[in-house]
Amino acid sequence: MFGFINLNKPIGFTSHDCIAKLRKLLDTRKIGHGGTLDPEATGVLPIAVGKATRLLQFLPEPKAYLARIRLGITTTTDDLAGEVVGRVEQIDVSSEEISDRLNNFIGEIEQIPPAYSAIKKNGKKLYELARKGEEVVVEPRIITVSKIELLKIDRTDGWELEVAINCGPGTYIRAIARDLGNQLGVGGTLASLVRTASCGMTLENSVTLAEIDLQLQQQTLTLIPPERALHHLNSVTLTETDARKWCQGQLVDLARAIVSQPSILDQNSYLATHSEDGTFLGVSTLYERNNILKIKPKIVCI
Repeated sequence: MFGFINLNKPIGFTSHDCIAKLRKLLDTRKIGHGGTLDPEATGVLPIAVGKATRLLQFLPEPKAYLARIRLGITTTTDDLAGEVVGRVEQIDVSSEEISDRLNNFIGEIEQIPPAYSAIKKNGKKLYELARKGEEVVVEPRIITVSKIELLKIDRTDGWELEVAINCGPGTYIRAIARDLGNQLGVGGTLASLVRTASCGMTLENSVTLAEIDLQLQQQTLTLIPPERALHHLNSVTLTETDARKWCQGQLVDLARAIVSQPSILDQNSYLATHSEDGTFLGVSTLYERNNILKIKPKIVCI
């Protein structure tokens, strides 16, 4: 099996739980995912099967989330799974004030991840240290948020905000919930989270574990082909002879290949590589030798 699955991760499952379940369903050990989701979060969890695990690094990076942020509560984990350590009963903020504060998160910003996270320090995950009661000093990191929008204020059960967020890798939505609450002066924590897009995959096209199980029983399961998952990359097509050389690790002259978008060819970019019969071969980089541009195999998948 070779390709990707757009999995809709269920609540209560870790990303590793999903991998373990799929290994049993698909009867293969070679499975990986394209970005961890917390157990209480749901939504898009990109899954790579077989040699496609080697291609996860080339998938698109942007992610999108639909978050519910509860104001007036502060927790140890920055979500409702943690112990409540602060509570504000009287909240008086306007939608304009909330939107104004949300604008502070747009762009390239410094973020301190939650103490309960899978980030490693001295070989130990931070949440392991935090659970032992050890003092955890979390180093800030630079993240990018391209869009953040207040969709709704729900006063049914306290103050909950529904917020849409588009961001880059490494962004902790729990930290945004915490920091927004702090900026509003009332505290905040993440109430629920759905990842609506990741690695070029969207929630609308995702499948559940139960649906995958049923499709396997009906023998109708089809994986997302690598060429579709890597559609954002420039692509190159090799002749049958050059494709064979390329698969053997040899350099191939670019002049003998067909490039899908030659006008945006960049020596630092990756190229999805195919043979002339349409077979996906892997990923290439460009290499210059004696002033001649050549195609060099980066990942060979055949």
